[in-house]
Amino acid sequence: MPCVNGQQYINRIDHLKSNVWINGQKVTGNISEHSSFKGIMKSQASLYDLQCRKDMIDIMTYLSPKTNERVGMSFLQPKTRKDLEKRRKMIETWARQSAGMMGRSPDYMNTVLMSFSAASDLFSDPKGKGNFVKYYEYCRENDLSLTHTFINPQVNRSSNYMDNSNEDISARVIDKNENGIIVQGARLLATQGGITDEILVFPPGGNQVDTSLCYAFAIPSNLPGLKFLCRESFDYRHDEYDHPLSARFDEMDAVVVFDHCEVPWERVFIYGDPFSASLLYSESGFFPYQIHQVTTKNVVKTEFVLGVLQSIVDTINIGEYQHIQEKIVEVVMALETLKGFLISSETSASRDQWGFMVPDRNPLYAAMAYFPKIYPRFIEIMQLIGASGLVSIPTERDFHSINQNELNNYLQSATLKGYERVKLFRLASDLCISAFGGRQTLYERFFFGDSARLSGTVYREYDRSAYVDWVKKFLHQS
Repeated sequence: MPCVNGQQYINRIDHLKSNVWINGQKVTGNISEHSSFKGIMKSQASLYDLQCRKDMIDIMTYLSPKTNERVGMSFLQPKTRKDLEKRRKMIETWARQSAGMMGRSPDYMNTVLMSFSAASDLFSDPKGKGNFVKYYEYCRENDLSLTHTFINPQVNRSSNYMDNSNEDISARVIDKNENGIIVQGARLLATQGGITDEILVFPPGGNQVDTSLCYAFAIPSNLPGLKFLCRESFDYRHDEYDHPLSARFDEMDAVVVFDHCEVPWERVFIYGDPFSASLLYSESGFFPYQIHQVTTKNVVKTEFVLGVLQSIVDTINIGEYQHIQEKIVEVVMALETLKGFLISSETSASRDQWGFMVPDRNPLYAAMAYFPKIYPRFIEIMQLIGASGLVSIPTERDFHSINQNELNNYLQSATLKGYERVKLFRLASDLCISAFGGRQTLYERFFFGDSARLSGTVYREYDRSAYVDWVKKFLHQS
């Protein structure tokens, strides 16, 4: 079938009846109607609706090479720089729907699938390779939504820790049979866990010596034995005036528990093969494609932050002050830097050994290390500019009470009545001091991992040899 619309997405997830727990209770009935999931599922559905609009079809979709039907543009394996631009425009369009607040919109995992499929020769097992290519095509042709997990539980983060306890903590392969492998244990941290069609499970990276932890597979979210244990919801009151971001875009995070899950062999891509697992990350286009998608989203998110900040400045008429101008310009500089990284990666893109056009890694690695440092500064700037206005925010009900006239009078600004002023400041508050805002900041800090590790990656991967050679030649000039 071609790309799906929002109602089709919701119907599929409701039909799964996945094993999802939140606040100590199992979700029963339609998960799309549950108070902790209905906001984000409605927002996700709007993305699928957008790709089905006639006026957006050429931006959001392309013709499948297999069926000639319209499929999502984020599945496109780029062969030209124009293809990279097409992907970016599609990602931008979806990101604008959520102001960049949905880090796990479907295009993220679609990009992961696309990048691994484009480098499928790195799967050393022919069956694993064939399984993955078929799975990529299956997801593309059916427009499946995916969550994923790469991370083992953080029991002990010392460098020499080995998970060798009597109980299986990190999800591992404990047995196999003619039907598939048996997986037992847990994985972190599935964002949107329980509200997607399937879950993709890959090795956490690095040099894995324990082959029972070295696997890759994909399974339906309702596979027997699979359970999602969710954190507390940050969508507190489902009111878009009071909580304009968290009521719509709180992507749930979940611990994934595998209780003797039997993964069919046709869904197994890697099994007991550390070599293939490491090559998939290091030798494929996974990182540049992934960072290209994420940086596109981050550009949109930065534009939104800048818009909120300037709206506050205009509303309370503080644009004349130089310290305010300086803070706004910090965000402007960051925005233009991110845009520069993104465009540079496309203009310097090159084909890999399989003929696919891969964005230049160098500017993208810089973007990867840069955004986790600058986004918390955005939040600090918003707190500094918003100040007490971020807590002088009565609810919409207050404005419909007998106190309406007083609130409109006492909370007015240079340009807005109290109701509209508070609406703006509630948006800023949801972005920079709420639980949702705190989760967004933490998410951006650690999206690609610890900042020191990111810097180490850039140090190792960024080729500086030409500049060193230049210096050597310069010193030997007469």
